[in-house]
Amino acid sequence: MQTSPSNTGTTPKTSKKKSQTAAGAMEAKSSKQKQNSTFPRKSSPRDMELWKVLSSQNLPAVLNDPNRGKQRDFFTKLWGEDFVETAFIGNLEHLPEVSYSSFEHYLKKVNKRLKQHEKLNHAISGGPLSPKRPAALPGISHVAFIIDLTIQNLISVSEKLQSDVSGIPRIFMQSNFDLRVPETFQTIHSLKGEVTSPSESSSKPLNSAKVLQEKVAKQPIAVPNRNILSDSQLAHYLDIVEVQIAYQVTQKSDSFFQAMSSHDALMEKLSRTSKTVSSLRSNLRNMDQYLVQDSLKILQCAQMKQNYFAVVEKLKLMVTVNQTQSMLQLLLSIPDYVAAIDLICTTQEILVQELAGINGFRHLSSQLSEMQRLIDKILSAEFERYVTADLNRPLDQYTEVLEEDKLASIVYGMLRQKYFNFANKYKEEAFTSIKATVKQLVIEEIAANDSGEGDMRLTGTGEQLQGLSLNQWRQLLERTAEALLRVVNHVKVVHDVMREAVDKSSGKNVQSDGKSSEEDSGISYLNISDPSETLLTPDERKIVNFCLGELLCSVCDFANDQFAQLLTMQSKEIWVERATAVQVCDVARIVDNFVDSCIRVCDKRSTALTSAFKVQASKFINKFHQDQKDKLTMILASETWKQTVVPQQFQNLADKLHETGKLTLPKRDLDSSVSISNGNHNSAGAPALVMGGEKYVVVGSILLLLKMMAEYCLCADELSVMAPNLLRCLVELLQLFNSRSCQLVLGAGALHSVGLNTITSTNLALMSRSLQLVLVAAEAAKQQLLPSVTDSQRIVMHLANLEKDIMSHCKEIENKLLALICGLVSREVSQWDARPPVPSNSFRNVSKHMRKLHEAISEVLPEKQVQNLYRNAHKMFKIVLKEQLVKMNILNNGGPQHGVVISELTFYLDTLRRLKVMPIDELMMDSMEDIWDR
Repeated sequence: MQTSPSNTGTTPKTSKKKSQTAAGAMEAKSSKQKQNSTFPRKSSPRDMELWKVLSSQNLPAVLNDPNRGKQRDFFTKLWGEDFVETAFIGNLEHLPEVSYSSFEHYLKKVNKRLKQHEKLNHAISGGPLSPKRPAALPGISHVAFIIDLTIQNLISVSEKLQSDVSGIPRIFMQSNFDLRVPETFQTIHSLKGEVTSPSESSSKPLNSAKVLQEKVAKQPIAVPNRNILSDSQLAHYLDIVEVQIAYQVTQKSDSFFQAMSSHDALMEKLSRTSKTVSSLRSNLRNMDQYLVQDSLKILQCAQMKQNYFAVVEKLKLMVTVNQTQSMLQLLLSIPDYVAAIDLICTTQEILVQELAGINGFRHLSSQLSEMQRLIDKILSAEFERYVTADLNRPLDQYTEVLEEDKLASIVYGMLRQKYFNFANKYKEEAFTSIKATVKQLVIEEIAANDSGEGDMRLTGTGEQLQGLSLNQWRQLLERTAEALLRVVNHVKVVHDVMREAVDKSSGKNVQSDGKSSEEDSGISYLNISDPSETLLTPDERKIVNFCLGELLCSVCDFANDQFAQLLTMQSKEIWVERATAVQVCDVARIVDNFVDSCIRVCDKRSTALTSAFKVQASKFINKFHQDQKDKLTMILASETWKQTVVPQQFQNLADKLHETGKLTLPKRDLDSSVSISNGNHNSAGAPALVMGGEKYVVVGSILLLLKMMAEYCLCADELSVMAPNLLRCLVELLQLFNSRSCQLVLGAGALHSVGLNTITSTNLALMSRSLQLVLVAAEAAKQQLLPSVTDSQRIVMHLANLEKDIMSHCKEIENKLLALICGLVSREVSQWDARPPVPSNSFRNVSKHMRKLHEAISEVLPEKQVQNLYRNAHKMFKIVLKEQLVKMNILNNGGPQHGVVISELTFYLDTLRRLKVMPIDELMMDSMEDIWDR
């Protein structure tokens, strides 16, 4: 039966019967539940400091906690702080730290509103304003007034109940209430029967036992029994509690009976579920007995068979591992170091992963490690032994790699062990081989040319090399270059084998058949590496290839250094004093071929040999240039400035210059320079030098100058590094010739040097024609040498100045010739008188001078230049004749003097026409009309 809400107003005796169940529940609660009763205790400041947002808990959260699972003692535990095990929860990163002080501002603001609200409630519930409430609220309707009264009644009932409960001393409500405790009993005994009216309890509630004691101590005793509380007072307290319990039960009765109804329905469902589960279990037992067990036995047998096979495979694996040491000895005897190392590594992995804990193999891992260290030592020793044997044997141009398979196997092993310094070891041995090769060749050359006087010393060979002739020295350099190139090329071949091994080790070249070494060796479980397997990562491959590239470059650089040291042993007397241009060019060719061969090997130019040879070549060029200048000075000092016979070698030089545009001579012609330089010009040859259909009648010094220019160009072609210096020296040599010849011819220096009586027009013409040949040769040398000059702008400026000086010199010679003939003509015309006989002696002498000049220059100068010279002389003749006619006052009037002049001019013009030095139209009588102009 359900209790209606009206039962809440029954007397305490009647409510005792209705609340027996609730009272029993209250008595069964523990002390922890009492502290969570209707009367909460006051929170201490420490509790406020420890309180956080996460400190609160509610019943749904506890029941739905997925981390706890099914809780068996859930219905036996009492609700309270210890219902759920507490755990420390750390501070959250994304939430601020909340404490009791965070709510102080809010509590203060709400406290003011609460006081105002309590004042209003007090006024509504029965304060001074209650009799006048209808008058104070004139606008409130009847329904609103009824609702207001109902709310006031509920509030008054709640306050009454609260005031009734507050009349009970709080010591009876504490969770640690126990009369066995002396302090608690003393406190109860000190109450002494004090009876507090409900009005007093509501106005001044007792908050603690201490307040009660103080109050009891201040007030007089109102009960005759001074030792204990009266039974009626305790019964009164009990009635108040029972009334409160009954009230609470009445308030929750609907929910309680609803829970009981749900419980009955749940029990019925549980009963049906229990029967269903029992039936299901029975069916499952039958199914397990007749259907599942037999299938499980089949699966168990299959698993047992699989386990047996696994055991057999494990035993086979143990047998194979047991044969590892014998297999290692076989692989090392092949030798196949990569397969041996891979066999050791794979076996150790199997011992750790597959055969761990087997006592029979407990020492095998340490034995394999020791074997691997032994293989490392064997690899290093074998590589050093191989390199020594390979480089210390006689090498020829077609020497192949010694035991290429063995070298590849050693390299694979070192790459497998990540030993990348094998290139440095090979480089050091190559350096030793190069040193030994150079030393052996020097000793052999000295021994072959030793006169037998004294013992040959192996040290200080530089002094002994000074005794070698230039041809012997050149042969030694040539043999040394060939021997060093054989060593360098052999290192290149070995480098290629190593590079191929590195490429295969990095997986660049993979075998197409796909067979692995484990098939060849008959071992089915080991992945023994072959050369096609990937032993290097791309980064490691780059490192090894860089080391191999450095090997080639270092060997080439060292070979250049050794060659340069050998070259500098003969640096003072032989190169500077005795070497010729041909010999220096031969050495330059050897050096250039050696340097170019090294560049083809390592794609890098070594500067040691080039710099050393450049120093020696610079010394030679300075000495060579000084010798050429001295020789040219001596030749010019002894030059007679007469026409010379051109030998065939110079005609060959001119033909080569016209065909190729280059100044070149064969070696045999260059070697004969000594006899030619001595002035032997009377040998058989042509009277003039023909080049491109044009004749050049020159003096002997010009031919020797052409040969010197050819030697300069040859040295520049062979000594490409010295081409700028040679071109500057050539310009200086030509400037010397131009200035010195100008002093000797135009300055009449030849009168004193070779004893000439006078500088004739033939000498001037030969000099002019020789300078024209020098201009042609200088332009060819410029086109030949200028492409090999880096800083060509300054050289071009020097060449332009040289060309300008030579042309100016030629112009001065032409002016000298013109002045010579004009002087003779002027002297004769000034002495002329217009009277018979005709032709007069003056005009006969003028014609004679014209014929002599033609005889002197017609075979030397080109026809065009001769015409220009005679045209200028003819113009000068007309000017002088006009002045003489004005002086003699002879007019073009047909008189006797005019007739004499016409006869004289006819004789003069007839002489020039017979010489054929000018066009006919310029030698007609009409061309002489301007002499009569006034």
